[in-house]
Amino acid sequence: MTPGPTVYPPDTTIGDAARFMRDLDVGDVLVGEDGRVSGIVTDRDIVVRAIAEDWAPNEARLGDICSGDVVTVPPAASVDDALNLMREHALRRLPVCDADGIAIGIVSLGDLADDENAEEALAEISAAPPNA
Repeated sequence: MTPGPTVYPPDTTIGDAARFMRDLDVGDVLVGEDGRVSGIVTDRDIVVRAIAEDWAPNEARLGDICSGDVVTVPPAASVDDALNLMREHALRRLPVCDADGIAIGIVSLGDLADDENAEEALAEISAAPPNA
């Protein structure tokens, strides 16, 4: 798990989010208020949902393109629990949130790469249709 993610407000521009991703060398940002996650935006979301639609990077907002209904995992979840959620929902990244919904980390398939089931999960997730 990558600890201490920043949760960006929905009114953050996608241009700012892209620069955060570049500067932090990450492929996603969490969206929400007061540390509570209400959405997630990946670098692919910025390209497919905004840039490909000719939305201006300094005008379009994270709230306009974020995936809602975010699936999260509690800190006490096992690796198998995380992998099962990732498989079930075709996710490559899974926010780790405490009981109050505050983001405390993000677990990615890369984080789980040493697990014997991660390769199988990656194959299943990669074969799943992309979210639009």
